[in-house]
Amino acid sequence: MSPYTKKSKRKLFFKLWLKHDLPAGFTVFFVALPLCLGISLASGAPYQAGLLSGIVGGLLVSLLSGSQLSVSGPAAGLSTVVAAAVLSAGSFSGFLLCMVIAGLFQIVLGLIKAGGLANLFPSAVIRGMLAAIGIILFSKQLPIALGYDSPDFWNSGFLSLFTSSHIISNFVNLNQHLSSATIILSCISLAILIGFNLPILKKIKFLPAALVAVLVVTLISLYLMPATYQARITRVQIQEGFFSGFIFPDWSKINDFEIWKNGITIGILASLETLLCIEAIDKLDSQNRITPVNRELIAHGIGNTVCGLIGAIPITAVIVRGAANIDAGARTRFASFTHGILLVIAVIVIPMLINKIPLAALAAILLITGYKLAPPKLFRKIYKTGLKQFLPFIVTIVMILLTDLLIGVGIGFLIAMIFIVTNNYKQEFVLTKVNRNETTLITIKLNSTVSFLNKVKLRSILGGIKNYSAVTFDGSECTQIDFDILEIISEFQVNAHHKHIEVTLINIVPTEVDYSH
Repeated sequence: MSPYTKKSKRKLFFKLWLKHDLPAGFTVFFVALPLCLGISLASGAPYQAGLLSGIVGGLLVSLLSGSQLSVSGPAAGLSTVVAAAVLSAGSFSGFLLCMVIAGLFQIVLGLIKAGGLANLFPSAVIRGMLAAIGIILFSKQLPIALGYDSPDFWNSGFLSLFTSSHIISNFVNLNQHLSSATIILSCISLAILIGFNLPILKKIKFLPAALVAVLVVTLISLYLMPATYQARITRVQIQEGFFSGFIFPDWSKINDFEIWKNGITIGILASLETLLCIEAIDKLDSQNRITPVNRELIAHGIGNTVCGLIGAIPITAVIVRGAANIDAGARTRFASFTHGILLVIAVIVIPMLINKIPLAALAAILLITGYKLAPPKLFRKIYKTGLKQFLPFIVTIVMILLTDLLIGVGIGFLIAMIFIVTNNYKQEFVLTKVNRNETTLITIKLNSTVSFLNKVKLRSILGGIKNYSAVTFDGSECTQIDFDILEIISEFQVNAHHKHIEVTLINIVPTEVDYSH
């Protein structure tokens, strides 16, 4: 290759970065900054831990990842797990050892090519897990949004809150525990966040709602509130020497069973959330690029190992950041890298400004995040799909609230398996191919019962179908088709035009394709 060609490529890359990836990086930075702080708050971790996670996700994972558009950072979906793990470990340094174990576990999963195992989890259980996390996240942030100052409010778990002793101890003198200043700021933040969902404001994509809420509420708390109110406002606390305050793992707990249990749990859940987000981001990519899932597990495993070594909280691919990245016009992974550089600059240049942010603004952001994970319409939608979907979904939620996340997911998975056994699981579909002229005619005939266990096989078959083929899904003999399979068929039908594939459905009613989870 000639020097001129290399120079031309460098020039082209710079133009691409300057025109697309740099503006996108700025947009993602403005989205990520308040979320990094908010998720630290929800996780019960130091604020710098969330910022460090964002930096690692931006600077390290973006370079190791095979995804061009995803953005990694601290995930709200793991905040409740992190909070419980910190308490179980007895200290944040003990929890960091869990992080190292989780990261190494993810690397192993990637090396043994276990990326496809995510398809074995029924969507009802996954959505139940996310909904339960949303409920816990919402309910734990509500006291902060109200300025509730009783530290033992949540010590005994979610459902125990509603026992008689907790109701009496926490609500008898409610007015004495609440802060009117915090409530006002929380209401203003919520109004801004909800207002940005209005059609007229949705068009303002360059200005993230979370950032606007944080800026407005911070200015109001500093300049428009009386001194008596300001005294009751709790704010972010980041030390000035940001990079001099690293916290390191407590290696003395390496033989502690709880450390290993929590580490493996975080590794599994972080991997699952990353794979789900990557799948959603790939579907939003206008260039139809497919991310290598095993490479993604290794990249995030390395990232989480580094996070554990320097005092950060878990990172995953995050749909909110990824979607913002795509909407802002990103073309390559250097948009994510740019947002990581901007986070580094922010913690060096403006730590004192960050410390002016009221916790009420961050709590409001997390209230909205929790609601989006468990909206009422989700419960109605899954209920309409039938008992086979709804029962594992609701059991997963209840058991997570009663016990912990791992046990809840396990019981939900067991319920889903029972449904499959009782429905006499058997050979699911028959594939036939006929070559006619230059077109391959493919018929996938579904048998009487098709379960979610066939997701891997069906995705593999559909992924191998060549351009300009004609595919027929024949469900004329099918009496029960799993919702997961129906989603795959519907997604294939929606995206088939990208490969010039003609799709015909016989006795199969496609479902609405939902990428929100």
